[in-house]
Amino acid sequence: MAHEQESEAELDLVELNAELASYSAEELIRWAVERFAPRLVVSSSFGAHSALVLHMVHRVAPNLPILWIDTGYLFPETYRFAHELKERFRLNLQVYAPSLSAAYQEALYGRLWEQGEEGVRRYLQLNKLEPMQRALREHRAQAWIAGLRGDQTEHRRALRKLELQDGRYKIHPILDWDEGRVDEYLHRHSLPYHPLHGEGYRSIGDWHSTLPTLADQDPREGRILGQKRECGLHLPISPEQDASLRSSAL
Repeated sequence: MAHEQESEAELDLVELNAELASYSAEELIRWAVERFAPRLVVSSSFGAHSALVLHMVHRVAPNLPILWIDTGYLFPETYRFAHELKERFRLNLQVYAPSLSAAYQEALYGRLWEQGEEGVRRYLQLNKLEPMQRALREHRAQAWIAGLRGDQTEHRRALRKLELQDGRYKIHPILDWDEGRVDEYLHRHSLPYHPLHGEGYRSIGDWHSTLPTLADQDPREGRILGQKRECGLHLPISPEQDASLRSSAL
């Protein structure tokens, strides 16, 4: 049963992470469902290896809402990949887009991603942060599952399987997986990679800021939007940012 009335203070993250450390990815998802559903969601970028976590969720809790942020600048292959996985796993897919379309934004502000760090910051807020915060609020999410891995960025390397971010719990089922283990799972279950993965795109975001990488490069080196490798969705936001996102019409 869900623990809907459970407050943040009631969960001892140190104690729980010690317990959850031995859980398999599917066991952790099952634990999250028992603890937080129906106020539990899953986020997916429909990136290179997204079929893995979606396959696990399909097996454990097929009706969980899958939140997908459509920036309006995704590769055509990403849209087709999302459609393929939605049909294959019968996903409860919930698509959220910016309040202003890509064309509208460019008419007002130009190509924000080409306007230095301040332009990138505004771009991320309009196209990723605000839609995700809106999605979480509309679903009254107490917790969300994300397919982050510790080997992807320095920030993610410091995460635990259960974290508290901006008042919501984050569950990371494959945090301790490496790319080899991911590949093995996908092959074992005959799951597809993103169509661009075979062309060297190992970390896939918007078309204007994603490049293929060589085998000896960090996959996140292909993400060239701004100076950071994190898009912001999985970083805590300040109280000031939160207030802005809640009040903004954008």
